[in-house]
Amino acid sequence: MNEFFYRTEDIGPTDILKYFVETQEDRLAIDQLKGRNPTILVGSRGVGKSFLMRVAEKELATEYKTSKVVPVYVTFVSSSLLRTGDPDQFRHWMLARVCRAVLRKVKKMGLLGTVPSSANILAGLPADHSDTDGLERIIKSYEESWRNPNQKIDSSAVPGIEDVKEALEDLSEELGIQRFSLFMDEAAHIFLPTQQRQFFTLFRDLRSHCVTCNAAVYPGVTSYGDTFQPTHDATMVSINRDIGSDEYVASMRKIVEKQADSGLLKSITRNRQNFAILAYAATGNPRLLLKTVATAPKMNSSEVNSVIREFYRGGIWAEHSALSDKYLGHKSVIDWGRDFLEDTVLPELKVKNDGYLEREKNSTSYIWIHRDAPEIVKEALRILCYTGVLTEHSGGIRATRSEVGKRYIVNLGCLFALEATPATTSFQIATALTPKRMSEYGANHPAFAPLLQQNIDLSQIQEGFDLADQLSKPNTVLDITDWQRSKLDELELKTVGDVLAASETKLKEAHYVGDVRARRMRNAAIASVLEYLSG
Repeated sequence: MNEFFYRTEDIGPTDILKYFVETQEDRLAIDQLKGRNPTILVGSRGVGKSFLMRVAEKELATEYKTSKVVPVYVTFVSSSLLRTGDPDQFRHWMLARVCRAVLRKVKKMGLLGTVPSSANILAGLPADHSDTDGLERIIKSYEESWRNPNQKIDSSAVPGIEDVKEALEDLSEELGIQRFSLFMDEAAHIFLPTQQRQFFTLFRDLRSHCVTCNAAVYPGVTSYGDTFQPTHDATMVSINRDIGSDEYVASMRKIVEKQADSGLLKSITRNRQNFAILAYAATGNPRLLLKTVATAPKMNSSEVNSVIREFYRGGIWAEHSALSDKYLGHKSVIDWGRDFLEDTVLPELKVKNDGYLEREKNSTSYIWIHRDAPEIVKEALRILCYTGVLTEHSGGIRATRSEVGKRYIVNLGCLFALEATPATTSFQIATALTPKRMSEYGANHPAFAPLLQQNIDLSQIQEGFDLADQLSKPNTVLDITDWQRSKLDELELKTVGDVLAASETKLKEAHYVGDVRARRMRNAAIASVLEYLSG
């Protein structure tokens, strides 16, 4: 049985290159991340943004002797747990995490023989101090505040932004460092616009001749704020694997082969077309591919038919709809988006493809939305992109009557799921795709009416959610393997909160769970909890 790594967090930093399958698009993104200009990776959940950042970090560390660039990876995924009485808690916590990450990295690289005064400033300590535990205590206090909401935390030791910049400049001069390359992951993933705006203010303010900031964001649902202009303050790089490329299936296959056991490898070899169908169904998303392959180890037509129907009719939509349970202000928008795709878009694409393929013509999975479509409709489409059901293909596209709009590709697995026997017809649909045959939805399309009639005020959409309510949800909402969930049940860790609070020692009480497996299981479970809470 294959236990795939679905998340980058589950893979140790030293093993990251072992699982890397390089494509031309990935190499361009990595080289951009390693460069001097700030870069923002844009992509849906599971496409590999965090992974590419980790690869760039690893390569820069290997090249340090010649480049003198120190890569610093820092994650902000725990931000949903912050529940203190500090009105600036997110900013203070982010700064503390950045400072700690820099200090840990230069120490790990052996660059700190003695501790320069600038290092102590980053640690929020007097210049002649040698203890750096203060930041650890502050970070831990913030991240455990969910246990005791609104507690007071002394953040006076966290340096201000200008102090941080000056300290980094001094540290680079004292240690002969050319610049620090910060890979800031997960901060802009949180489904809270207020936090996103604070993050991009920090992103912009940290920039200097010796600091390069890089980040990863979801398409469409990121609020940059008034002080940050994406096209001017950073280079935007979209992570979209071209399903029309001749190398697409081969590169997706290599990703699976990096983790597959001998039995699965044989099944893939015997059923190449069936594997290709699952690869196309994932529409460039490695996580979706790994999940579906894991449930079809024999890779025969029966399994492929089953997994296409079950996952792309149910699983992928369950993740999308779950957002409406968490972010109540978005419920109407999220629910309409699903209805629009399931009731209008997918049936129309299905009818078109049946006709096209019968006449041996090209197929389609593309839709076009007029640029003047209502903003509330665009918001629904952005959330569909966030969950990977839609992917932005290209903007400024002229359709019928020379109208201008944006083109999207609908997840192919959702389209295949409408087929009576996906293993029989899906490959033909995937290999005959053309963006020229797109379904068009004008500015006043009748399908928009149910959403418009609700008179939703975008500016009033609720941003937050009740953390206590989410922690009380059953562990079934977590994106973990069946085996991992069975072990949580065995230990009576029934809710999201139970899992979050569980120690590694607790997990080792389960049958057949030793030190290594307990650590891996806890990492996977906590990563899933934090991803669930962040959206």
